[in-house]
Amino acid sequence: MTTNVLILCTHNSARSVLSEGMLNHLAKQFGRDVRAYSAGSSPSGRVNPFAIEALSNAGVDVSEFRSKSWDEFIGENAPQMRVVITVCDNAADEECPYWPGSPVKVHWGYPDPSNTEGGDEKKRQAFELTRQAIAYRMLQLLLLPLDDMSNAELEETLQHLARS
Repeated sequence: MTTNVLILCTHNSARSVLSEGMLNHLAKQFGRDVRAYSAGSSPSGRVNPFAIEALSNAGVDVSEFRSKSWDEFIGENAPQMRVVITVCDNAADEECPYWPGSPVKVHWGYPDPSNTEGGDEKKRQAFELTRQAIAYRMLQLLLLPLDDMSNAELEETLQHLARS
């Protein structure tokens, strides 16, 4: 059965998009039945072009990315999530909607590369470093025996990864 993962950030334009892209890309490479989605509580309506560039440079297909609301994932036709990950502190502090199926929730915070000062090259570097950090943690998630773990075991393990 597919393990669905929803990754949240307030604007769904940078960190959550990087996370969705890397988790899906790595899951495909490793033949894992994991599907990532991303959304935001207040979507910006556009994906940051530096996020698209960093993902493209890593070989990720970016043709389908868009900034979307988390409301798309609470309806009856929405995929049922096993895991919900917040990747920005603002989203972690927000009151989240009820997620059908009571998924495991964890916060994996990353600094916002969009706030990097110093011009485009500095921003590119910040996005690439954030993409790499996210990819490492998503790889750790993919290496877990997800089908054999209870939600309690999965939550404990994901919380441990957040601290490592």
